Amino acid sequence: MDRPELLRGRIAAVVNSGSGGAGAASADRMRAIFADHGFPDATVISAAPRKVRQSLLKATEAGDVICVLGGDGTLRTAAGICGPANKPLIALPGGTMNMLPHALYGEVEWEAALTATLADPRVRTVSGGRAGRYSFFCAAVAGAPSLWADAREAVRGGHPVEAAKRSITAIRRSDEALQYQFDDGAQGKAEAVVVMCPLVSKALKADDAFLEAAAVEPVTAVGLFSLAFHAVFAVWREDPAVAVSQVKRISLVGHGRIPVILDGERVSFGRRVTISYRANAFRALVGAGPTA
Repeated sequence: MDRPELLRGRIAAVVNSGSGGAGAASADRMRAIFADHGFPDATVISAAPRKVRQSLLKATEAGDVICVLGGDGTLRTAAGICGPANKPLIALPGGTMNMLPHALYGEVEWEAALTATLADPRVRTVSGGRAGRYSFFCAAVAGAPSLWADAREAVRGGHPVEAAKRSITAIRRSDEALQYQFDDGAQGKAEAVVVMCPLVSKALKADDAFLEAAAVEPVTAVGLFSLAFHAVFAVWREDPAVAVSQVKRISLVGHGRIPVILDGERVSFGRRVTISYRANAFRALVGAGPTA
């Protein structure tokens, strides 16, 4: 089988063995798919969560094309490493929300996404955003409503006591408004600020050099995670309580530490954080078929 031009180099893959969608047999299954498509020499590393970043760095040094199966945090880290290294990335869904792979390949299983990409690979240049020292490529949600994601994950993990504790924390902080300032002049206070990248925003084209930002009022923010915000965002644009802007820079100030969800993974900042647009953040390899 002739290899497509984009895959003539060495392929190095990392499987996060601790992610929800990657079981013990995932690495072997990936090796079989590579072999079936003419890549028996592909390197596949199964890494425990604590060793994923180290394995990603090694794969980036050893491979010309990087393939990663993992959750939202793993894929966000992989894209952040592959971008500066100028290595194309195949980002496969192995987590809970799978925001980045669903945006790139559609809502398909990782085996189908990998098979389609190996059969007819195309390069897609992805822009994104940066919050502090963290990159993201789909969406960011800043503010107290993001704390409800912790409670949701505890419920999914079967930890009701922990879910209750995290719910109490979210309730206690629910009245903590963020001060926001967009570089188009919009400013004010909001319970949450939602930032969408061109990859997923319905209002932006893929080559637009902007982020879409929305200041969300309390009534709207309540449903942020009960409704999968990235799917209903188009409806929010018609809500007069939501201020929507196309921006390159966003400044946020909170009462205390600011919780933020970046591409499905929560991180925490100090009282201030700046979010900015990033052009040409990394190159993704995708198949020829349509994406979601």
